[in-house]
Amino acid sequence: MFIQIVQAETSDAEELKAAFDHWLEHLAPDSIGWLGTTAGVTADNKFIALVRFNSIEDARANSNRPEQHNWWMETSKLFSGDIIFHDCTKTLKFLDGGSDDAGFVQVMQGPVADVAKLEESQDRAAEPMRKFRPEIIGSNIAIHPDGDHYTEAVYFTSEAAAREGEKAEPPEELKKLFDEEDMAVESMTFFDLTDPWIQSP
Repeated sequence: MFIQIVQAETSDAEELKAAFDHWLEHLAPDSIGWLGTTAGVTADNKFIALVRFNSIEDARANSNRPEQHNWWMETSKLFSGDIIFHDCTKTLKFLDGGSDDAGFVQVMQGPVADVAKLEESQDRAAEPMRKFRPEIIGSNIAIHPDGDHYTEAVYFTSEAAAREGEKAEPPEELKKLFDEEDMAVESMTFFDLTDPWIQSP
């Protein structure tokens, strides 16, 4: 699976949502290798999207469609400042991955020191996490092209359940795994999507 991350600021979340709905209705049926999109706008007007494809080749072929190009040229006018892209060929799925039924999505970005260690710790954490945080449906993780940073979209049943789960003290098994991942919370950026736009074929 290939994931393209798109992020920018916007002053018109409603128009942007309408543009994505238009894409789903009119462009998605003929898209090439598209597996789904998770996107949204935070309370402070930061937009982020994780767009999943079968491969980077499919993603590029989709971008080259004239109707896709025209849609993007119009939609990009709704952003302010720089638009940042990360094309991620290395991706991981945790638990059940993404879900169209998620009521809340939290996207996290930060540095990762060792991708192999991250992948191993995620595998070991799967079953303990299911028991400890049942409100977590799963997540999709995209390693940035530099190999030193990542973006993870975590899918929750609801924001209320996620906030309640945050208060719980993790068991020692998970604490140890979190320490091994070596991801400092203070160096991470969070995007809380309380109204996530989750689309799939």
